[in-house]
Amino acid sequence: MEKTKEQTQTENTVDWSTYLHTFDTILNNENPPVPYDNPAYFEYLKLNQSRQKRWLKTGLIQEELKKVIAEIKTTQTWYVITEPWCGDAAHSIPFLKMIADLNPLINFKIVWRDTPPFVIEDYLTNRGKSVPKLVIRDENENDKAVWGPRPAECQNIYLNLKNQDASFDEMKITLQKWYNKKKEK
Repeated sequence: MEKTKEQTQTENTVDWSTYLHTFDTILNNENPPVPYDNPAYFEYLKLNQSRQKRWLKTGLIQEELKKVIAEIKTTQTWYVITEPWCGDAAHSIPFLKMIADLNPLINFKIVWRDTPPFVIEDYLTNRGKSVPKLVIRDENENDKAVWGPRPAECQNIYLNLKNQDASFDEMKITLQKWYNKKKEK
């Protein structure tokens, strides 16, 4: 029997605990897999794990958003397309998980960007594979909403820096400062 597009797209999903465990598995591997065999990516991974842990301990969800999430009355699945090396994901995904946990009708799953099938191909940003991407689907696996790769205000900062040909380091530092100022989602 041939698989539906939705079945194929969700084959490379993992749950939250597996996602978190992936960081430890890579960090404790004497010969980390590609791309974490590259010292820069390995450092991104370490930093991102630390950022996620911090947000999971200190992040706050706005009361207004809590009310909106409580009003969801039908099953949804929130697919977050990402990879452990993604700095924006380290700041956003903990909040997405905390928000999803507010309503038992929300199933939360991680989809690997760089593992086939390449779900990201259906959710490009300006023709790029920017992550994280949140894809919210209804109980029939129909897309209800798509968000990402970063909050709108942060995305505007990123696009302005990109238009100014800012260096990668300048972009990274500026975006990090923005995320650090935001304590509540």
